[in-house]
Amino acid sequence: MCNHSAKVGDSRSSDCATGDEERSAAVGEQPRRVISATGTGRPRRRPPWLRVPPRTGESYHWLKRLMRSKSLHTVCEEARCPNIGECWGHRTATFLILGDTCTRNCRFCNVRTGRPAPPNPDEPMLVAQAVQAMGLQHAVITSVDRDDLPDGGASVFADVIRAIRAIHHVTRVTDADVPEQTRPACTVEVLIPDFRGRIEDLAVVMDARPDVLNHNVETVPRLFRTVQPQCRYEWSLAVLTNAKRLWPPAITKSGLMVGLGETVDEVLAVMHDLRQVEVDILTIGQYLQPTREHLPIARYYTPEEFDMFRERGYAMGFRWVESGPLVRSSYNAEAQVRTLLNQSAGA
Repeated sequence: MCNHSAKVGDSRSSDCATGDEERSAAVGEQPRRVISATGTGRPRRRPPWLRVPPRTGESYHWLKRLMRSKSLHTVCEEARCPNIGECWGHRTATFLILGDTCTRNCRFCNVRTGRPAPPNPDEPMLVAQAVQAMGLQHAVITSVDRDDLPDGGASVFADVIRAIRAIHHVTRVTDADVPEQTRPACTVEVLIPDFRGRIEDLAVVMDARPDVLNHNVETVPRLFRTVQPQCRYEWSLAVLTNAKRLWPPAITKSGLMVGLGETVDEVLAVMHDLRQVEVDILTIGQYLQPTREHLPIARYYTPEEFDMFRERGYAMGFRWVESGPLVRSSYNAEAQVRTLLNQSAGA
């Protein structure tokens, strides 16, 4: 499952724990702390900035019942996102379409791998009804990888976007009671797989006019074969490049997880590549090991280092940078899209 990180709700899920604090070389001219997750095997406990409150509250349990009643999945649950308590407490969630079984075997991801069931033809309407029941103003839709389908699931993404729009459109009228402008009351963000770089599949999604097209590169090119062996860095860049070409008004977004053995310079190089293809929003968060069978954590980045990535990102020209230890793809997604759409409207 190569399409869930940062951001959201997403697959850099709860870890098996942390390590010992060391001093290291500077990032630029600023000293930084390094929390090592190597050395004596598995780290033993999380740093304090990675501790999250338990999952409780009326909204959390209401949302869980709603998802089960419609036989829907969320990446928040499947990927064991550490922010699930906070997000569900505010009745926000990332919908996971096309089932809960992935055709790829990424070594960071907690979603099961296997032979998926055929797509549920009712799923687009069920998702739209859940979005309506939750009263969402911004919906985030993602999926498992479906390499078994001819279009990789692109048509289902398009159907979900259209179903949400069909239920949530509002019409403003003039004094003569003639429709003046119809706009979506709920914006839609899709976090898509790479479709193996096929522009024809991407075009199916973009024809449905998502407000935000998100595809996560996840890691640096050197680690692709280790972290997500069935994915290619070139495919990811092709998705983000072609999304803008196919639908220029779309906001594009991508994300990285750190702590898998990359260097700071490699992260900055990927950030540069993403700006070269005009990505608008960047998310960066700490990789957390879902189980002991997944890739170990190479080290923990400190809050100061995430601040550095944010500052460098804005200096590169990103319109929004969400960078922090617990940041995931969908974290703070509604604020991101509202701010950028307002900026565009006022330009």
